[in-house]
Amino acid sequence: MNSTDKKYKELYKAHYPKVMRLCLGYVAGDEAIAKDLAQDIFIKIWENLDNFRNDSSISTWIYRISVNTCLSRLRTGKKRSRTIAIADVPEILEEHSDADREKQLVQLYKCIQKLSETNRAIILLVLEGLPQSEISEIIGLKHDAVRTRIHRIKSQLTKCVSHE
Repeated sequence: MNSTDKKYKELYKAHYPKVMRLCLGYVAGDEAIAKDLAQDIFIKIWENLDNFRNDSSISTWIYRISVNTCLSRLRTGKKRSRTIAIADVPEILEEHSDADREKQLVQLYKCIQKLSETNRAIILLVLEGLPQSEISEIIGLKHDAVRTRIHRIKSQLTKCVSHE
């Protein structure tokens, strides 16, 4: 096994769960589509791993590929009039016994789907626990702009969830 293969395996193992959660957020919990997206993302990572210049952290680079791939898929999906079912929001909901919590999570996913592409990317990265500085690097906005957007997005989602 050469060093590129080894590095790829380590990246895959370390980042697959995060990439998968991000993809699930973009497709309202549709696991089959999320798995396809994650596979596409890791193919792109493999194809471009030797070109990674260390201008940013490897995780920032992976998130950038992930966001771009998810947005690209959503754009082409919309052009084909493809709708994504929200009925079966993530299987993790089945693990929770609290019906109210389940209902809120379903509403949250529905509300996230209503956000603009950039705002959706920002909030999904926030939910993933990334620092605002890294989010600003991934999205390509200034840190202050990201901080302001996060505040507005949270407010918008709070209103949306309570009115759904």
